[in-house]
Amino acid sequence: MKRNIGLILFFLFSSALLIAQQTDAGKIKGRVFDVKNNSPIPFANIIIVGSTIGSVSDLDGNFVFYGVKPGFITLQISAIGFDTYFSEDIMITNAKELTLEVPLEEASESLEEVKITAATFQRNSESPISLRKVGLKDIERSPGGNRDISKVIQSFPGVGSTASFRNDLIVRGGGPNENTFYLDGVEIPNLNHFATQGASGGPVGIINVDFIREVNYYSAAFPASKGDALSSVLDFKQVDGNSEKAKFRTTIGASDFGLTVDGPLSDKTTAIFSVRRSYLQFLFSAIGLPFLPTYNDFQFKIRTRIDKKNELTFIGIGALDQFELNLNANKTEEQRYILKYLPVNEQWNYTVGAVYKHFGENGYDTWVISRNYLNNVNYKFKNNIEIDSNKILDYTSEEIENKLRYEHNYRLNEKSKFNYGFNLENARYTNSTYRKVYVRNSVFEQNYASVLEILKWGLFGQATQELFSRRLTLSLGVRSDANNYSVEMMNLLKQISPRFSSSYKIRRSLFFNFNIGRYHQLPPYTTMGFRDNASNLINKNNGLTYITANHIVAGFEYLPNAKQRITIEGFYKKYSKYPFSLTDSVSIASKGGDFGTFGDEAVRSISEGRSYGLELFYKAKFGDNTNLTVSYTLVRSEFNDLDANLKLLSSFTSTAWDNIHLFNVIATHKFKRNWSIGAKWRFVGGAPYTPFNANKSSYVAAWDASGRAYPDYSRFNELRLKAFHQLDVRIDKSWFFKKWSLMFYTDIQNLYSFKSDEPNRLTNEQDDGSIIIMNPTASYQDQRYLLRTIVSEGSGTLLPTFGIILEF
Repeated sequence: MKRNIGLILFFLFSSALLIAQQTDAGKIKGRVFDVKNNSPIPFANIIIVGSTIGSVSDLDGNFVFYGVKPGFITLQISAIGFDTYFSEDIMITNAKELTLEVPLEEASESLEEVKITAATFQRNSESPISLRKVGLKDIERSPGGNRDISKVIQSFPGVGSTASFRNDLIVRGGGPNENTFYLDGVEIPNLNHFATQGASGGPVGIINVDFIREVNYYSAAFPASKGDALSSVLDFKQVDGNSEKAKFRTTIGASDFGLTVDGPLSDKTTAIFSVRRSYLQFLFSAIGLPFLPTYNDFQFKIRTRIDKKNELTFIGIGALDQFELNLNANKTEEQRYILKYLPVNEQWNYTVGAVYKHFGENGYDTWVISRNYLNNVNYKFKNNIEIDSNKILDYTSEEIENKLRYEHNYRLNEKSKFNYGFNLENARYTNSTYRKVYVRNSVFEQNYASVLEILKWGLFGQATQELFSRRLTLSLGVRSDANNYSVEMMNLLKQISPRFSSSYKIRRSLFFNFNIGRYHQLPPYTTMGFRDNASNLINKNNGLTYITANHIVAGFEYLPNAKQRITIEGFYKKYSKYPFSLTDSVSIASKGGDFGTFGDEAVRSISEGRSYGLELFYKAKFGDNTNLTVSYTLVRSEFNDLDANLKLLSSFTSTAWDNIHLFNVIATHKFKRNWSIGAKWRFVGGAPYTPFNANKSSYVAAWDASGRAYPDYSRFNELRLKAFHQLDVRIDKSWFFKKWSLMFYTDIQNLYSFKSDEPNRLTNEQDDGSIIIMNPTASYQDQRYLLRTIVSEGSGTLLPTFGIILEF
């Protein structure tokens, strides 16, 4: 009855808003310019795709549209002598003027060829393969994404995932530590709140969707200017602030609320700023979860067009993540199990940067200076009683990076271009660690402090040439990185990373694409700064060096018409010099998918592995209102076994990311009166996992040191979970008024309440609340708990969320 009343009130409210709705009056302003020198392009034709509405740029390249119907639109921009450009889907509202910068590249075709309708899917000559461009509509309206970019990314082709409540980025069988991220050219260390230090995962995304214009997702063929990645590069492009007057957007979601403000600071400067705060802790407390997280974040962008040849942009992003245990939530066995082992994790971090661009006659220079900071705290007490004698973990760490990057882009002619540059970085890592570790049948206390100062440098360059009337495109790039951590890492010649890409147009709509490359990545600072109790840099002494991955990717791209794209790609990645855990005798390539820290242990750079598979992708627009995306990835991820003497064997063991099958179907449709609906079905093959070592875990000293059972690494990833699948549905409704807009959505995750498979757990057997010790009269080192198995019934339930967005 209450549900019916709620629905009636909702539709009455919708009807009232519809009656009050004013005449559509969206406005678009923009500028068309030559990408090589920022000079204006006059007399360019700009049309709204799917309509007869058009405009022409003036002598300064400026254009304007008035009275545009609100909603998502796509613009097509063409000019004689330039390639036709299609924008990503962009959102128009009455409350906010949209400002666009449209870069065009010179074309080499004859005038007759220019007249042919171009495909809406843009291609990249430096990275013709394994590059996906994702627009705002794909992010904003993604079913199950809940306006969280990190969750949306998990629906990309080739991307696997860990537990459903984490946003780890698993690309083509690579671990969550193998990715790098850029925000308007500024490198940022991670995408998530409560991030795993040394990797990239976390439960909630940190980037505000209100800022994003598009995302370039590279799963191979990385540009030479972007280093320190083995599996993917994500390049986020942000919108500019409103150039006419201040505008506001408030968002109330299922877990947080936020405010975004944008507008002009002067005739040449615009700004956009946002803050968000969660109220997830109140929900978690109400439903009895034993942990209460609170997150806050900010983001800003300020852009100044100094003159026609110079511009300066400042960006910033940061977060404050707080956490406490809900000790009152201890009624069930599951609650008590979590409270026993879960540490308190608190973080705060930020990245600030400045990007200066100077345009010349046939190219432009880019200078980027930035600073990022991370403060990470973890602590745990036995039975959560905070006295020194109960201390199990006390960890505090800081990471500070100061970076400078220079890049020069030059267009020799319409068929030839190149870029080159360098980067310098100063990094400081500090760590204060107290941790109880159970090793060789006894408890060992790690107790050390570490301070590490590192200077890093790199060089890069890339040249691209188009031949045979642009039927063949070749791109050759190289970069090299080094640092002063050790002799092994100081020589640039040891970390040379060449890459070669080619694209051949078999016919007008069919391309064969290829890439081969070598990529290097620095191990995490947690690994580089790990010390023993005598303050020795253990891993430096063990010969720690850069991790290497060799990529080979080939495939076909078919564009049957302007609204459909089909690709098929085969890929192979060969890993070498991966850190190998000397404690657990496994490659750390399988770690990084848990909270806290990653890589802070003794290792040697001796592990080797491979990841290979096949990726199919289809994307299409049907008419103006229906979109369909289908992707399937067959992927295997394996690492070589080692013998007792740490010598490589020919046998392979699956990594934690060896899901084998990844399948996604996403469909969205727009109805009349600004209603839209979308659905996503996702299938992920079962992940391997390691069973528990019941014998080791039963020792009182062992259990008390960790609060939970220990994996049996002699049976590493011997078992496999059942496959996971889930259906998500999203419904959007928008109301557009003369000076303000209201948008409402409901995002229903796991519509049919599928319960994902989980490993069984070991826990203490209790009698009237007291833990049972089987041999209480023995010495502490020999005492054993009575353990029992908790048979997993799976996890997962229908999860409806909602959001309200008010723009004025």
